[in-house]
Amino acid sequence: MKVLGIAGSPRRGGNTDTLLAEVLRGAAEKGAETKTIVLSKLKYVSCQHCDACLEKGICKINDDMQQVYKELAEADVIVLASPMQFMGITAEAKAMIDRCQALWAKKYVLKVPPLEPVKERKGFFVSVGGRKVPNLFESALVVVKTFFRIINVTYTGDLLFTGVDEKGAVAQHPSSLQQAFLAGQKLVTE
Repeated sequence: MKVLGIAGSPRRGGNTDTLLAEVLRGAAEKGAETKTIVLSKLKYVSCQHCDACLEKGICKINDDMQQVYKELAEADVIVLASPMQFMGITAEAKAMIDRCQALWAKKYVLKVPPLEPVKERKGFFVSVGGRKVPNLFESALVVVKTFFRIINVTYTGDLLFTGVDEKGAVAQHPSSLQQAFLAGQKLVTE
């Protein structure tokens, strides 16, 4: 089983990176092969809305997103990790999702599976936010769940922590790292 972690934070070694690492460590302990893509290290542009993908379901922009498409197709489990910024996911994560317009075109225009090979895939979301408000993750969840639905990935859950802003603050959340580790195990055993 292959578990792909997508690190959407521009801050390396921060709270979402820490939680993502624990999710992947839990999955690896149960025998999964894990890989992390760090979006801030990739060179890719946002969707240009050129509509070239409507013809063949392939994005014509030749940049690092081509590798992301490949990794999405190979994964059995996709874990997207992004902190909240202005009540939404980071620009890096949103740009990656927007570039999956080509996969939307495959599914809804060309009527073919968005990812080959066709298999059951699970999706999971990890996020933190500095504010302590009940609707903090609402807008992000709409985007993330829509992303997973478009690429035929079953949304299986999330780990969401409020009141986490400064680097390392997630460690002050009781049991957060243990929850992440157990979530990783559960993703590959259920």
